Amino acid sequence: MSKAEHLVFAGVVSETLPNTMFLVKLEDSHEMVATLSEAFRPADAMPAVGDHVLVESTPYDLTRGAITLLVG
Repeated sequence: MSKAEHLVFAGVVSETLPNTMFLVKLEDSHEMVATLSEAFRPADAMPAVGDHVLVESTPYDLTRGAITLLVG
């Protein structure tokens, strides 16, 4: 799958889950379970509840994604 086939959503972390997973509430009021992306892990920056993030997902499963960026 190429990079162009991924969807990017903006949202807010609403809950932290075990194993570096997060429940993210998207701008359109849907919720998504997101993990940290591979590029994000070496930075050692953990999102906290209330942080604004960008989540990348495939069009096949919109309930799961990867956090790619902490926004402001």
